[in-house]
Amino acid sequence: MARYFPVQKTTMIKPEEVERKWYVVDASGKVLGRLATRIAKILMGKHKPNYTPHVDTGDYVIVVNADKVVLTGKKLDQKVYYWHSGYPGGLKSLTARQMLEKHPEKLIWLAVKRMLPKNRQSRKMLKRLKVYASPEHPHQAQKPEPIEL
Repeated sequence: MARYFPVQKTTMIKPEEVERKWYVVDASGKVLGRLATRIAKILMGKHKPNYTPHVDTGDYVIVVNADKVVLTGKKLDQKVYYWHSGYPGGLKSLTARQMLEKHPEKLIWLAVKRMLPKNRQSRKMLKRLKVYASPEHPHQAQKPEPIEL
């Protein structure tokens, strides 16, 4: 029987065939949520044509100038980050403004973490995210490409 349409094969990349690149993202003046979605997409590998859902095909992302990230609206004062120490009465909290002053790296890290899938792969992906509050970073040897998001 003759086929009347061309057969296209879906490429399934293997973990050993993954080629990883390094990218540098400048966060100064960027909106936190929009920046985090684009970083999460790169970490997952969805920007590549050979994306395979069950294989970690993502790249490394270095974020610099994390202290210059922008939050829109009243989020600086109304958005609250909570965590618990594990002891009775151990609920701790910081507003986004306090988090940006004390730990600007953690602000971006948490935003990206919460946009990744909740599975084992996401923990590997997060290890490839490097966030720095200043414009300097120690990854010059990897020759990272600057990328505009």
